[in-house]
Amino acid sequence: MIAHLNGRMIEKTPTHIIVECGGVGYFVKISLNTFSQIGDEENLKIFTQLQVREDSHTLYGFGSLSEREMFNHLISVSGIGANTAIVMLSSLTPDEIAAAIVNEQVDVIQSIKGIGAKTAQRVIIDLKDKVVKSEFASENIFAQDNTNQNDALNALLALGFDKKKAQKAVSKVAMDGNAVEEIIKEALKIL
Repeated sequence: MIAHLNGRMIEKTPTHIIVECGGVGYFVKISLNTFSQIGDEENLKIFTQLQVREDSHTLYGFGSLSEREMFNHLISVSGIGANTAIVMLSSLTPDEIAAAIVNEQVDVIQSIKGIGAKTAQRVIIDLKDKVVKSEFASENIFAQDNTNQNDALNALLALGFDKKKAQKAVSKVAMDGNAVEEIIKEALKIL
């Protein structure tokens, strides 16, 4: 598998780039997020994922490891192929997709072109546990209204607890209207 390319960018469009490495030009499909991240640098490093099919070998490129990780999560869902995953990553950032999955916001995922209600629900069902365990931005993991949960999580992280364990503990004990102190006390009992 080709994990990344480090070379000179020969061509750049919103849908693909061509990167020359060691005299070989690689055609790499990209999302709009990656397009905006890479800018106009001549030399670049891009993370890649190779998709091998009977009739083609296609290289997909990502500006960050988290975007590649989200791409791999998305293509693991039945009914979502590599091109649909690229469209999803062009519409929303990996952190926005993760937040929509964790908060079960079907309407956010369904707002992406080509994603219907059933597919959006399947994405949430299939990926919720995987995304919670992943290293996506913690401020997006909890619903926007739950600032107490965010404050409690930040306090636990400041105390030196592991991020994943702290997130899990806060999710278990937090209820709407709980004070930050209550959430922290209950989470400490679990940790």
